[in-house]
Amino acid sequence: MFRSQKHIFWEALIITLFLFGIGIITGIILESWRTNNIDKLYKYSEIELLDIKTQNEIYNMGSFDCDIAIQENLKFANKIYEEAELLGRYEKASRLTDNLKLEHKKYDLLRTLLWMNAIKIKEKCNADYHNVVYIYDYNDASIKTKAKQSVFSKILEELKKEKGNEIMLIPMAGDNNLSSINLMMELYNISESELPVILIDEKIKITKIEEAKNIRDLL
Repeated sequence: MFRSQKHIFWEALIITLFLFGIGIITGIILESWRTNNIDKLYKYSEIELLDIKTQNEIYNMGSFDCDIAIQENLKFANKIYEEAELLGRYEKASRLTDNLKLEHKKYDLLRTLLWMNAIKIKEKCNADYHNVVYIYDYNDASIKTKAKQSVFSKILEELKKEKGNEIMLIPMAGDNNLSSINLMMELYNISESELPVILIDEKIKITKIEEAKNIRDLL
């Protein structure tokens, strides 16, 4: 009987180690897949960053076709928004924290340029879309702040689905120590201590959930 129990013990140990090994291999494969996807997004975002910088220079040169400028900026904004959602899902699932933080900073810079372009196009072309900039706490948000940001995100997601190209939705982290974002926040009197903040058309600042729920009335 002792030999039989010992045999069962070794069988159980071998099966456990086998399953543990399968789990590790599966985790490595998933991590590698995420890494490859992040790397592709990184390369695409570099190209897009150069593209939007070039657009900025063209707009500074003088006259341009407003219809094309508006459509291109809206298309670009929608693409960046979709990629940001994908990165958000990766951030929740992946352990590549440092890589994702660097990627997040790159997208924040991209969205800052997008915001500047959106302001410039609205001024020059009298465009009728609304700039809705959502600046949130990314690194050290408290439980209370995270809960508030979850509500803000859901409200804005529903708003974007409802309004489509009527709004230019630009979410970005306000605590990633990026000088350009800090300058934009200072320009519109937004401090890190009051994040999350929703800024509508560079005029209306929303910091409370009750105000965010009535955001449609402000557009």
